[in-house]
Amino acid sequence: MAARVAAIASLLVLGWAAADAGAQQAGSARALDVVHYELALDLPDTGAHISGRAALTVWRADRADTLDLDLVSLHVDSVLVNGAGVAFVRDSATIHVPLPGGTGDTLRVVVRYDGVPSDGLIIRTDSLGRWTAFGDNWPQRARYWIPGVDAPNDKATVEWTVRAPANRRVVANGELVEEVPLPPDSTGAARTLTRWRESRPIPTYLMVIAAAPLAYYDLGRAACGRSAFGGCVRQSVYVAPEMIDWLPGPFAHALDIVDYFSTLIAPFPYEHLAHVQSSTRFGGMENATAIFYADRSFRTRTLNVSTIAHETAHQWFGDAVTESSFADLWLSEGFATYFAALWEEHSLGDSAFRAEMAATRNAIVASPVTAERPVHDSVETNMLALLNTNSYQKGAWTLHMLRSMVGDSAFFRGVRAYYAAHRDGNARTDDLREALERSSGRPLGWFFDQWLRRPGFAELATHWRYDSASHRVSLYVEQGVRFAPYRFALAVEVRDADGRAHRVTVSVAAERSQRIVLPLRLDAPPRALVMDPDVQLLATFATQ
Repeated sequence: MAARVAAIASLLVLGWAAADAGAQQAGSARALDVVHYELALDLPDTGAHISGRAALTVWRADRADTLDLDLVSLHVDSVLVNGAGVAFVRDSATIHVPLPGGTGDTLRVVVRYDGVPSDGLIIRTDSLGRWTAFGDNWPQRARYWIPGVDAPNDKATVEWTVRAPANRRVVANGELVEEVPLPPDSTGAARTLTRWRESRPIPTYLMVIAAAPLAYYDLGRAACGRSAFGGCVRQSVYVAPEMIDWLPGPFAHALDIVDYFSTLIAPFPYEHLAHVQSSTRFGGMENATAIFYADRSFRTRTLNVSTIAHETAHQWFGDAVTESSFADLWLSEGFATYFAALWEEHSLGDSAFRAEMAATRNAIVASPVTAERPVHDSVETNMLALLNTNSYQKGAWTLHMLRSMVGDSAFFRGVRAYYAAHRDGNARTDDLREALERSSGRPLGWFFDQWLRRPGFAELATHWRYDSASHRVSLYVEQGVRFAPYRFALAVEVRDADGRAHRVTVSVAAERSQRIVLPLRLDAPPRALVMDPDVQLLATFATQ
């Protein structure tokens, strides 16, 4: 999801701490695994009361006797297991479903429920008074309107069947199966039944619908021959009718973005890609096949291409390969941030890319969170607080430094192998490390520990001296005391007395103070030394 530091601050005041009623059964034991959701919703003409039926296909690997489903507050009318009613136990956040004896089998659990969602499905009227509903589930807010196991490491396929007033278009995950008119209801109002089906497993936080007066705009086809479903990737935009004249707007670049990522990473993983004007607390939300963008960014016509690139990159990283736990959130947000920057490098050139990475580095250096907490943060329980400079900017910079250290070939080969190994599943930080170790032939545990499991960044003070007898330059590097010293490669541009630039790279040890003799012979003192000229090190630089 797109979230810059300024936007994040407003989210943190919500103080929403995620509960984990279903997380234990989606953990390492995996005694019960939801593999498919059939979600049917009846949406009202007015108001916020919904009626739902959730049919879950559950694989049981062990002799589990209870299935715990997350569902906050809504009334549960009945629960069936394999067609038979069961005496479920309900509390304010969970449905405890008793299961018949057995192991190594598949169960079908059906929950009928209704009520007014207090979160997750955002039902409101827009600025013109029109009724709208948009799913907004991250991190664990699907539980406010979908009975399920609301954890990132329990992925499943999903099929939506939505009955709604005929003047609302319904968009959801996957491919549109049918959109058919229904007979008028008892009041004579026209209604429509819409079905969507997502055939790839995704976490519940990506399972969404949009129901609103939405106009359709066809962007065309991209990544022909580079789609996981064969053929080309169809892209579209759904907007409020009065916004149709703005299109394609920034979405003029959407085809090129998908084409680029499909070449750089792997074939596009889903059936198609829609971009939707919506209600979301985030600037953008990467729902699989149906990216939701904040309504205001359309109405003010300020949505930028970088946000589109960020959310599109999530279709690979975050959606197809999902973090195993929120402590690994950087595998989603850091990747999306960095690959959006790579798109900028591809489309605007090296100078624009370096400027973007420099700006990102400045944000990291200015952030109290980065100075106090590690990127891989297993202590934080408020998941919204993880939407910070660590998960986004420092995660991106970690990838940037890895690329610089191991080289483009090994870096992208390792990233592609990591993606291929975990597509449609979950991944941990160590899974990425292992893939990059194999591709580069280098141990990287020290690097991952240094940049992801410790707070901070390198703070350097440098000076140099020229020795006329040896014709060598000695570089003196002091590391600050705020953080433990770092180990890294430092690129130095030496500008000689004639104004010519010479590039050298030196190894800096994890020590407070050191002297390094540059591997360069000069007949006269240099004019200047420039540290990190290509913006490849997460550090501050001061001269002594």
